[in-house]
Amino acid sequence: MAHALRLAERGLYTTTPNPRVGCVIVKDGKVVGEGWHARAGEAHAEVHALRAAGERACGATAYVTLEPCSHHGRTPPCANALIGSGVARVVAAMRDPNPQVSGGGLTLLTLAGIQVEVGLLEAEARELNLGFIARMTRGRPWLRVKSASSLDGKTALLNGESKWITGPAARADVQTWRARACALLTGVGTVLADDPRMNVRDLGTPRQPLKVIVDSQLNTPPGAQILHGGALIVCAVADPAKRAALEAAGAEVLCIPGPNGRVGLAALIGELGRRGLNEIHVEAGATLNGALLDAGLVDEWIAYLAPLVMGDAARGVFALPPLNDMANRLPFKLLDSRQIGDDLRLTLRTA
Repeated sequence: MAHALRLAERGLYTTTPNPRVGCVIVKDGKVVGEGWHARAGEAHAEVHALRAAGERACGATAYVTLEPCSHHGRTPPCANALIGSGVARVVAAMRDPNPQVSGGGLTLLTLAGIQVEVGLLEAEARELNLGFIARMTRGRPWLRVKSASSLDGKTALLNGESKWITGPAARADVQTWRARACALLTGVGTVLADDPRMNVRDLGTPRQPLKVIVDSQLNTPPGAQILHGGALIVCAVADPAKRAALEAAGAEVLCIPGPNGRVGLAALIGELGRRGLNEIHVEAGATLNGALLDAGLVDEWIAYLAPLVMGDAARGVFALPPLNDMANRLPFKLLDSRQIGDDLRLTLRTA
């Protein structure tokens, strides 16, 4: 199963909107077939593994990181393929989190007389597909905020200058988080201040995430670099002239008004889930970061800390209303800490 999980990771950047899945077929203590799912619309992990195993699959054990599917989508059900191959046993790391199909594949296998077991390395399997699980079980993607700050929690000087706080190793590491995401989310303030490209660079991935800009008043310049290759701009007020100019530049404009003339963030994240996006990677300023956190939409925080101090007047990571009681603090759980070049990377989850 550990090997199947490593195989599933090969689809880390490419499987969206599908989950990352790996499969290993073992007979008489030897691996006779293996495979992983690479892209939506292509063969699933079990099919690749069964093709590699051929007749050796008969009487074998299939280890798969997610319950084999039981429904017809772009490809036939994997449960049927396993049954047809004659495997004797299927070990799944976890059930399919889709409530419409969960357990269906396991039931088909059991009814066909195949021994079924579930739960081996389940925590590791769930970690690999946090976004898919979130979208299937709660209707919205997994939202991950990335920040690069000084030791005193500052992301930019008072005048907006921010290049560069962290070193080249940390900046390269960020590209891996961008690449695994289905969408990169930022605010118009970042677009106006930095004119970022907001894409994946220096990695061998054939897929670029969708770029999403929260821009209440449609102030994104039509010539902004972030629009190259297309982007989704979400506004609260759809000024016709600005909208036409941005659409002419290749952007999709979506109006989702919320309170106080701002974009309805919860509705936006829900819409991204309906579009089949599993993981959202946020690189934004303190205003949008704070609004997302205050709305309870942040699941994970990747915080890069540089060994330097920028002073009290510099800009912070989250702009939040003042707290008058320590009981109202917003807690996180520290999952991992490691040195990346000269910087420290913390991985935190909302408690």
